[in-house]
Amino acid sequence: MVKHVILWTLKDSYSADEKEQIKKEIKAGLEGLKGKIEGLVDIAVNIDPLPGSNCDLMLDSTFETEEALKNYAVHPAHVEVADTKVRPFTASRVCMDYQI
Repeated sequence: MVKHVILWTLKDSYSADEKEQIKKEIKAGLEGLKGKIEGLVDIAVNIDPLPGSNCDLMLDSTFETEEALKNYAVHPAHVEVADTKVRPFTASRVCMDYQI
């Protein structure tokens, strides 16, 4: 099994209300991929960081294999969510993948 964890920071140009809506849309889009991509075991997006955090949201996903993670990265359903709900709104992205 492989974990795929991403931390994002949203662009500063958005108001607090806009950021909340963006985070909800990212969560719905990414979590909506469960059951649609082979090898994706679990996917969750946390949009409620504690005040001391230095990021706005976190993706925590699990894949059967490293190959399944690679296929997820280019799967059309994932690319659609990434290109329409994530990338246009994020200022920074940090990723860590590891075996479990």
